[in-house]
Amino acid sequence: MQIVSLLKLPFRYKPWQPRHLQLIGKDLLGTKQPICEDRVHLEALVEWLCRAQDQRDGQQDEGSVSAGWSFEDGWLQGYPETSGYIVETFIAASEVLSRPELKTRANRILDWELSIQHADGAFPGHFGERGSEPVIFNTGQIMHGMLAGYLELGREECLEAAVKAGQWMRSKQDEDGCWRRSVHNGIPHTYNTRAAWALLRTGLAANDESLQQAAIKNLDWAISTQTPCGWFKQNAFLTDNPPFTHNIAYAIRGILESGLLLNDERYIKVASKSARALAQQLREDGWLAGAFSEGWQSKSYYCCLTGLAQASIIWQRLAQIDDDPLWLESAQKGIDFLKGTHTTTSTSALNSDAPHLGAIAGSFPIWGRYSMFEYPNWAAKFFADALLIKAYQRVVPAVDVPASSQSQDEKLAQAI
Repeated sequence: MQIVSLLKLPFRYKPWQPRHLQLIGKDLLGTKQPICEDRVHLEALVEWLCRAQDQRDGQQDEGSVSAGWSFEDGWLQGYPETSGYIVETFIAASEVLSRPELKTRANRILDWELSIQHADGAFPGHFGERGSEPVIFNTGQIMHGMLAGYLELGREECLEAAVKAGQWMRSKQDEDGCWRRSVHNGIPHTYNTRAAWALLRTGLAANDESLQQAAIKNLDWAISTQTPCGWFKQNAFLTDNPPFTHNIAYAIRGILESGLLLNDERYIKVASKSARALAQQLREDGWLAGAFSEGWQSKSYYCCLTGLAQASIIWQRLAQIDDDPLWLESAQKGIDFLKGTHTTTSTSALNSDAPHLGAIAGSFPIWGRYSMFEYPNWAAKFFADALLIKAYQRVVPAVDVPASSQSQDEKLAQAI
């Protein structure tokens, strides 16, 4: 069966098409792109996200952001999950790039998301197609966007939607804090901490103790899965597979940000341990293996660029509360590697209307196992977020500090 699947790959991804062949050849030769100033890369990423949103104009999912561009299908449908957290990136970029129209784009995403929310509070899973079921993780990511709509755009209905979604998440939670229902592939995932972070933020914004406690229960379950070396169990998309760095970074960020919001050193230490272990796997040139099994073992021949961008955000966040030079050194290496894979301008071989222009691939090389032959919108989002914090000290999502945490020590207060 595996051999049959491999034989089908060329027909699925059509590598013989001229544009595909050019992109494959670029990575095959190890061609590096120019490393420009942070703003140049940020503007290219934002422009590509705008193009991805424009692909849905006139469609049923107008206002959403296309999930990306792939060799297999071209421009993809609008993706509820990632469109949700692109809201916060558009808002931040609007401010630092002086582009007020990006807030209009953010509002269009929110309008669409609100229109597809289920009566029970959940948001559609996958692309929201007929038969797709709501998923805890996806709903949590849309809640981050809803909170941006409430906190930064003043839309009260967005907080109401987030609370309703949070109550649905709570109804699906098991007693030990784990989510085993309404989850991807029907198995528990430690990376749902990023949804727990959204649940915690919603509970704090709405002063809803039940949502806060549900988030804490999941965080407590998640930290119990950490091994002595800092790796997380039950953190992959499939039981028998090692988690991508994308999954690992999701888990770390959810725990870290929740720890900062709660001023809880337990969570911060757990996140720091995993982030340090991940940084220690970084090559001198900024390349990071795409997936890791227990003990931080890896057989990956590729870098998961999305995960590297996320890790670069985490390392910068830790640098705000810990003066260990490892954090900023690792973030700089990771960001420079990402820049070296990022095409910001057209060349004679690739026209300016090329759909990859300004995007970030799922993997380097592009045939890596994560989002193979694809430029996902969330890769662009997280690389943009990494640059926003590096160049402008703009954390995405913007940190909403509850009144009860105003007395935290100075370093922690600066970080959140």
